[in-house]
Amino acid sequence: MARVRKVLGRPWGIGLVLVAVAAAGFGLYWFQPWKLWQDRTVDEALPAAQVTPGPAEKEQAAGTTPSVAPSSPAGPRTLAGGELISHEHATSGTVKLVRLDDGSHVVRLENLDTSNGPDLRVWLTDAPVKEGRAGWHVFDDGAHISLGKLKGNKGSQNYTVPADADLSRYSSVSIWCDRFDVSFGAAALVASGL
Repeated sequence: MARVRKVLGRPWGIGLVLVAVAAAGFGLYWFQPWKLWQDRTVDEALPAAQVTPGPAEKEQAAGTTPSVAPSSPAGPRTLAGGELISHEHATSGTVKLVRLDDGSHVVRLENLDTSNGPDLRVWLTDAPVKEGRAGWHVFDDGAHISLGKLKGNKGSQNYTVPADADLSRYSSVSIWCDRFDVSFGAAALVASGL
């Protein structure tokens, strides 16, 4: 204890303590180790199809025709999908590229289970999905679209694809850690037979 007082009594000792405290604070902010023990579960339903009234329903609403059942919506359609594989962290679940009834698109993560981490994003990319360490860093090498922050590290979630995105350019989805430039997990998008 006397030795600690002796070090702190010197000007360089106080500087050393301040540097150590600043380094510890930065390390906690940057790595956020508490997230390894915290899970966030988000369970969203697939956006529902909207019923668009046809001519018969419009006439019925105007009171000019007898009662007619509304047209059934086309509903969401899965265009492509795949299973998530693990990269930097154990990751599992299913990814689907879904066209909604209104023509918009979402990337849907179903039964996602991965580690929580700092600054996780959902990326739609043109990179091939590779097993093991070879696949950890490939997703920022080519074209990619960030669909936003990962809502939760567990559950089922929807991410809106920008309307102007050329979906023919993208072949995979990555759970990307933007802070450390590494994929937690990824899935190749294989065209659906529907």
